[in-house]
Amino acid sequence: MPDRQTTWDRPSLPTGWRRFAARLPILLFRCGLGRVFGKRLLLLHHTGRITGLDRRVVLEAVEYAPVGGSWTVASGFGPKAAWYQNLQEHPKTVIQLGNRHHAVTAHFLSPDEGAEIMAGYGRRHHRAALRLCAFMGIPADGTDAGFRDVGRAIPFVRLDVDIDPRLP
Repeated sequence: MPDRQTTWDRPSLPTGWRRFAARLPILLFRCGLGRVFGKRLLLLHHTGRITGLDRRVVLEAVEYAPVGGSWTVASGFGPKAAWYQNLQEHPKTVIQLGNRHHAVTAHFLSPDEGAEIMAGYGRRHHRAALRLCAFMGIPADGTDAGFRDVGRAIPFVRLDVDIDPRLP
């Protein structure tokens, strides 16, 4: 199984109508319809590391911890994804779930933490996990061990809610 430094045949970025379809959820969030995605999708605002401009991407929350407030997302396009690199440069940002905004700080997880998250995701959403692995071009046999191997190869980011230090 490849590690994070090894490249495999990652999917190419969508173009044409596929790019439009992939970006359509951003428009729905902007129109105030983000609640149709429930807690599964979130809108991540990120600052361009080169341009300094506000950017947005819709990501699937592969894990949610309501106590303390944190969401974990994965970079299916690897560590070269623009949003992933932008978060490395500017880890404090905002996410939107439904119509609620949350100030968060990005924490980049280790391969072993990613392995456990992917195994849990595979148990909760088995078919979706298999389709995701196929899309990314990473072989997965559908077992916990197989999903752990995949999780070591995918960069994961935990987005923790920022607590206002002025509050008691």
